[in-house]
Amino acid sequence: MVYNHVCLESLAYTLPEEIVSSDELECRLEPLYSRLRLPMGRLELMTGIRERRFWKPGTMPSEISVVSARRALEAAEIDRHEIGALIHGSVCRDFLEPATSCGVHHRLELPRGCATYDVSNACLGVLNGMVQVANMIELGQIRAGLVVGTEGSRELIATTIEMLNANQSLTRESVKPAMASLTIGSASAAALLVHRDLSRTGNRLLSATIRCNSAGHELCHSGRDEAAVGGMKPTMQTDAETLMHEGVAIGRETFDHFLTELGWSISDINKTACHQVGAPQRKLMLETFGINPAIDFITFPWLGNTGAAAMPTTLAVGIERGHYQSSDRVALLGIGSGINVLMLALELNKLAVAGGAIE
Repeated sequence: MVYNHVCLESLAYTLPEEIVSSDELECRLEPLYSRLRLPMGRLELMTGIRERRFWKPGTMPSEISVVSARRALEAAEIDRHEIGALIHGSVCRDFLEPATSCGVHHRLELPRGCATYDVSNACLGVLNGMVQVANMIELGQIRAGLVVGTEGSRELIATTIEMLNANQSLTRESVKPAMASLTIGSASAAALLVHRDLSRTGNRLLSATIRCNSAGHELCHSGRDEAAVGGMKPTMQTDAETLMHEGVAIGRETFDHFLTELGWSISDINKTACHQVGAPQRKLMLETFGINPAIDFITFPWLGNTGAAAMPTTLAVGIERGHYQSSDRVALLGIGSGINVLMLALELNKLAVAGGAIE
């Protein structure tokens, strides 16, 4: 998909105040670590993640999504009545129904003619939402659209620690599928896209390239969706090693198509942002794609894997810190469980970002 009329007008992000270190999680896992004689420090050593953040107990995703979305709107200085679509794209949501986007739409006081719905696609939901909004803009259906998502990790990590300490049958081998859950962090991000005639920034969205290898759909999955029964405790099982290699393989195939579609070579890419999984995944991905790590930007060491919020948050923080600059051609390289791959090309001009900790 190639775009001629779409601009990424603004980005926003929101972070929790509560910081939880990997060392702290391992202290909570002392019964498991003692029984299996696991060395302290292995979680950070294996993943490169030293800390992640938690929202306050009981926080609903829509509460924070409203904050991020407002920040994106204010950064863009756009009339809310121009918003023709609102998509909530995170894994976490308030309820099975209605769509979490409905509560966000109401609190933002967006127009009734605004298409409002959720998109769920593991760590790619926000990026998928951006593509859907971009398509609507390119087709002339809307002039502007907002994509937002908020991920939380407190409940998942608490359930995982409880399970790991209680299960006396676990071995060093059988414990591995649960360990990836301890890397998950909390964050929220929003992206506002507009028709180029409406844009004040001129940050062009140039293309989107999608590939899927659904043979890997069982490599990373949550527990069954049992929310209707009540008392659901989230869990995850991940074959991290296989998922890493299979994800990078389909990622490389996608990257080749991405460059061909744009007519680019690797040297035409000034900066990159990858989905924030951890150090081994990033290293293998960049090496396989032939990308210099110096042009990449990371947030996983201090935020962990923040799911669908990871990519836009990383881009926004990188802009704030001066890594991404005006005139940069940026490749957003997303690989999510399923296995799905989505890559976006941006040409930056004027950078509009708002974000920080929850107020």
